[in-house]
Amino acid sequence: MTAIPALACLGGAIGLLIALSVIDLRERLLPDKLVLPLALLAIIFHSTTSFAYLAFSDMALGAFLGGGILYGIRMVANFIYKQDTLGLGDVKLMAAAGLWLGPDGVLMAMTLGAACGLMHGLGVSFWQTIRHKAPFRLSTLEVPAGPGFAVGIVLMGLYKFSDILTVTG
Repeated sequence: MTAIPALACLGGAIGLLIALSVIDLRERLLPDKLVLPLALLAIIFHSTTSFAYLAFSDMALGAFLGGGILYGIRMVANFIYKQDTLGLGDVKLMAAAGLWLGPDGVLMAMTLGAACGLMHGLGVSFWQTIRHKAPFRLSTLEVPAGPGFAVGIVLMGLYKFSDILTVTG
């Protein structure tokens, strides 16, 4: 009966991603006290499924890639723009996502999340243009990355774990 703990982990992860998205939209912050449990749930999930989806080494590589790539982007962008461009919470979120999704999944989640973030940013920019009757300017727009990444993580999780009931039987 490993289905119940595995499903509980998935439900908890979705709840945490929703909470993280709401907080990031309001406060521009992804608190460690919610990102760490997301990472721990990944370890529990894969343990309860006997690592049927990912080997521990793939979890570690996914975390390294998810966090490492975003950390590299952050360093380059901070150097170019001379200010914080991407928060460390986003870096930690994608490291946690790597534990859930592995190397290929976290790269897809990052790509989907960036696309969702771009759509969100365009929507906000259009809304501000209409609301304030101002020119359309993406250069000054600030949109938190966490919610977009959360959508990418959920979409990849739905794809990757769609057969959870047959795997955990």
